[in-house]
Amino acid sequence: MKLKGAQIIVKCIEEQGIDTIYGYPGGSVLDIFDALYEEKDKLTQVLTCHEQGASHAADGYARATGKTGVVIATSGPGATNLVTGIATAYMDSVPLVAITGNVGRSMLGRDSFQEVDITGITIPVTKHNFMVKDPAELADTLRKAFFIAGTGRPGPVLVDVPKDVQQAIVDYEPAVPEKSKAYFCDNDYVSRAVDLINESERPVLYVGGGCITSGASDALVKFSEKINAPVASSMMGLGCFPASHPNYLGLIGMHGMSNVAEAMQEADLIIAVGCRFDDRVAGDRKSFCPQAKKVHIDIDLAELGKNVSPDVGVLADARLALEAMLPRVNAKPSAWIDERRDRKAHDFLLGSDGKLCPIRIIKAVQRLGDPEKLVATDVGQHQMWVAQAYDFDKPRKLISSCGLGTMGYGMGAAIGACMGSGKQTVLFTGDGSFHMNFNELVTASKLGLDITVFVMDNHTLGMVRQWQTLFYHRHYSSTDINYPTDFVKLAEALGAKGFRLERNEDIEKVVKEAFTTKGVKVVDCIIDKDEFVLPMIPPGKNFDAILTERPVLD
Repeated sequence: MKLKGAQIIVKCIEEQGIDTIYGYPGGSVLDIFDALYEEKDKLTQVLTCHEQGASHAADGYARATGKTGVVIATSGPGATNLVTGIATAYMDSVPLVAITGNVGRSMLGRDSFQEVDITGITIPVTKHNFMVKDPAELADTLRKAFFIAGTGRPGPVLVDVPKDVQQAIVDYEPAVPEKSKAYFCDNDYVSRAVDLINESERPVLYVGGGCITSGASDALVKFSEKINAPVASSMMGLGCFPASHPNYLGLIGMHGMSNVAEAMQEADLIIAVGCRFDDRVAGDRKSFCPQAKKVHIDIDLAELGKNVSPDVGVLADARLALEAMLPRVNAKPSAWIDERRDRKAHDFLLGSDGKLCPIRIIKAVQRLGDPEKLVATDVGQHQMWVAQAYDFDKPRKLISSCGLGTMGYGMGAAIGACMGSGKQTVLFTGDGSFHMNFNELVTASKLGLDITVFVMDNHTLGMVRQWQTLFYHRHYSSTDINYPTDFVKLAEALGAKGFRLERNEDIEKVVKEAFTTKGVKVVDCIIDKDEFVLPMIPPGKNFDAILTERPVLD
């Protein structure tokens, strides 16, 4: 059949089984939105308040569902407003297809109204990107974009479509999406990894986001149980191994648990699966766990040896590698795992001397409401408190910007996650982050979503203040924001319901009331501005430098 290019774009989205798209219209994508209007019974279109919110919503949808998120924006500022969302998805390996319009082909390179070279701008933060200059290639290009976004190590792909390409009439033939196959080759590297595991006496499994992408949760549990290996998770990996399992130790890294730090220092083998030894885990990568040998399993060849050189690197899908190795690894005595479990039992998170304890709020939120709820976060102290204190037993329940650390991510991501999962969704944010994205409360309210926002309101940029306290002689430069925002009134003005929480004694009551109230809710949690996230490993240091108590300052 013959269709306009814009209609082909919509048909190709439908081919992929995508049911929801996020975006914002504009002059260079009016033809696409006209085609979407014709298919409004098949595709849910979500108009956000800002293109960046749309990109984060598509990201949250992808993380919650495992499908590829789709976002559409116009040329120029519409396209550039997507860049932070694209970079966020790139750092966390999230499958995303961003479709942008551009000026007509004859107007390219002439500084036309709302023209930018968006493919040039996004080269460093996409797996691949395309500008479609031949209308006959549009369908195949879009199919390639979806295949690339979801294949191997997922990531964002951008497709830029000039306006006259959207308007051109060309042949369209429906196609079944190409399915990717998970990669695994049972080679000498796998055998050497098995040998190291069988030779070890004190192994630790360090797991990351690749385990969620590959669906490796069941394999991880079986593997850990067979070799009696304790498990530590990066923030990206939270939920891939059940927090309730006795072999689970907790979060690893700068704000990881102290028992994890001890286990990493005492281990004789680190088995890293689907993670990248980033600087929040390997602060001093040259002296990272020198006492231990290292096996690194990852789908991306570029990650093997990039930060920490392993003794054996296995290029493979995490699930397939673990399943192939499981029959070949030997069961180990329980002494090591018993020791780690005992140490974990004596671990703790510091509470608060203030009137309202963030950790107690998070624990109450976990305990109350829908047990299947999703948790989104913005970035800052609240993000780390959630990673430390909230027990995730299943994958795809935590939606957070881990690699890029994008303040302003959470509200859009919560919308996408809530829509994609159909589940009650919680957003933990800080007053700094929330001021960057509360415009999207309007979007959530309009959609009638079950989202509850907990604002850790300390009138300061909490993580920045913590670093300035510890490392910058308490020079609180541009840190105490003190915006005169009344979040309860703001919520009501934007179609939500507002609550205020100021005392520990009221946590249970307020959280219950918020969860039983329909629609979008905002809970303004008044916490002290000098709350700390502990434990903490200072930047550039390793596990032996961990701070478990707030230092006494002059």
